Amino acid sequence: MAERFLVEAVNDALHVEMERDETVLVMGEDVGRVGGVFRATAGLRDRFGADRCVDTPLAEAGIMGAAVGLCMAGWRPVCELQYDAFSYPALDQLINHVGRYRWRTGGAMDFPLVVRMPYGGGVRAPELHDDSPETYYVHTPGVKVAIPATPADAKGLLTAAIRDPDPVVVLEPKLVYRTARGEVPEGEHVVPLGEARLVREGDDLTIVAYGAMVGVAEGAADRLADRASVEVLDVRTLKPLDEEALLASAAKTGRVVIVQEAPRTAGYGAELAAVLAEKAILDLRGPVIRVTGYDVPYPYWKLEDAYMPSVERVVDAATRLLEF
Repeated sequence: MAERFLVEAVNDALHVEMERDETVLVMGEDVGRVGGVFRATAGLRDRFGADRCVDTPLAEAGIMGAAVGLCMAGWRPVCELQYDAFSYPALDQLINHVGRYRWRTGGAMDFPLVVRMPYGGGVRAPELHDDSPETYYVHTPGVKVAIPATPADAKGLLTAAIRDPDPVVVLEPKLVYRTARGEVPEGEHVVPLGEARLVREGDDLTIVAYGAMVGVAEGAADRLADRASVEVLDVRTLKPLDEEALLASAAKTGRVVIVQEAPRTAGYGAELAAVLAEKAILDLRGPVIRVTGYDVPYPYWKLEDAYMPSVERVVDAATRLLEF
């Protein structure tokens, strides 16, 4: 295995899959000559040519619309939307077309389209460059959603998304693009969609997280180690959700704290809490507590640390739950 940063694992997955399947192409703003603003697509244009690593105009709706046509023509496009908040002009195409074509054709048409985008805060970016929009995509019928927290999962989940017959949105936490480094399998590596990852085992409390918040959850578990045995569960795929893993952990510990970077109201953590309330209520020894972002626009960088869930906030929530 090779040691790679998360963004390098994304690049590795694209190289492997484009070599393996000539119908895979990458398209987006600055993905070719520049290699992407985070260099996630570096080297693809030189290796596979401008017809399979396509620099597009600055038009997210156009990128997604063109990808719809490419899917219908037999291609497997991987669209990079340069930043999370840049993706909103493409929601029309994603909701009205991408998510509906299998239903629209009575199951006759596969729609192997992947949408990649960096998401989340912590990198001191300007306005409209930091957001946590995962719930928009989870709420869209016909679309799967995956969020890696480690380099190995970044490669494996993206590979699974590219090979999937249905559209998949892959949100890549930009905070850990070049801070998370770990072993990544060489060659083909697939992490199945719909399987959570048990980061560490514990007996007293479960912290559920995804993306960059997995590291926050691990930090909180370390901080609590002298008081409680804390389990950490990385959801990894938001849709389809691995309910079995979630419910098994809740049954084991009886206490659950959920961490999400997105705003609180109707966030993905609320869905997780609802599943636990419906299916694990008799196993719980206290309320499900959410640690989230706030119901405000993502703030400028001077306030970013106050907005994002921190180890301290998670520890406080866990302590209240353990004392309930």
